[in-house]
Amino acid sequence: MPIRVLIADDQGMVRTGFTVFLDSQPDLEVVGEAVDGRDAVARTAELRPDVVLMDVRMPVMDGLAATREILSSGGHAPKILILTTFDLDDYVYEALRAGASGFLLKDASAQQLAEAVRVVAAGEALLAPSVTRRLIAEFARVGPSRPRARPDDITERETEVLALIARGLSNQEIAAELVLSEQTVKTHVGRILAKLGLRDRAQAIVYAYETGVVRPGE
Repeated sequence: MPIRVLIADDQGMVRTGFTVFLDSQPDLEVVGEAVDGRDAVARTAELRPDVVLMDVRMPVMDGLAATREILSSGGHAPKILILTTFDLDDYVYEALRAGASGFLLKDASAQQLAEAVRVVAAGEALLAPSVTRRLIAEFARVGPSRPRARPDDITERETEVLALIARGLSNQEIAAELVLSEQTVKTHVGRILAKLGLRDRAQAIVYAYETGVVRPGE
């Protein structure tokens, strides 16, 4: 089954360009387009895509508000990939809090676009190291400072893995850090997400900082 994609952008040329390329991929299918955030909410409910490519700056309702509404409505919840031409500092934190699974610059190559869709559809977060650094900086500036604690639901080893996820490490890097196999790390990550009710690594990073599992600067 191909990955079903909805493109939400107020610029017709952007939507057309993305649609033409993504539809040319054997494993991807563009099932619809939306011209603003409110339209994106309606089209998502109607078409039930796997991934929504969501522009941030749109009329009627912006991409962050649309993301919150889509992911709080219950039922089928797609992965949401935020599209932007702007610097991320203003809204990277809010977008992840809203439930976005990653970010992609609009000037990314066609292949990067297709790969980004595949990554978030598979349940991974698309967070470049620069985005993770900005997120950590934002937590240092405004994030709540709570006492360090290990969540009751996860083991000490899983807490270690969660802390390394929050530092932006990949499964391969976590495996090297903890001297584990990559498959073991994948298993730990899956259990962490399931136990804590988190959608993906992006939510895990937000959770880790907000609950004091890790603190900015560590």
